[in-house]
Amino acid sequence: MEKIIIKGLRLWAYHGVNPEEKVDGQNFVLDITAEIDVKKAQISDNVDHTVSYAKIIKTATAVFTAESYNLIETAANKVATEIMEAYPKLTSVTVLLKKPEAPVKADFEYVAVEKTISREQMMAELTE
Repeated sequence: MEKIIIKGLRLWAYHGVNPEEKVDGQNFVLDITAEIDVKKAQISDNVDHTVSYAKIIKTATAVFTAESYNLIETAANKVATEIMEAYPKLTSVTVLLKKPEAPVKADFEYVAVEKTISREQMMAELTE
């Protein structure tokens, strides 16, 4: 299985539990790894046989900035779920959502959550 990797997608949004985070907003960074079988695309050299990383970025951006969530866990789940629903060729997606400016009095690079969802997992949830 091959991977489409998007590292360091920087987005401005209004996620957080503190009131100032909802008003002022802050920077977030997303790393997205999507698994896909690209055998056909490798032979055909046709973008229709894979998933465009530009489309994944567009979807992630739209979902991430559409609403304000209290938890980055919720935001990461929404992005991962929407990417999987939008692109049936993907077998799984992992979203690492980093919050480098979290309002914590400590010296850190970022806090983060990581959400992985697979096609198999989505199908199982539908049958429950």
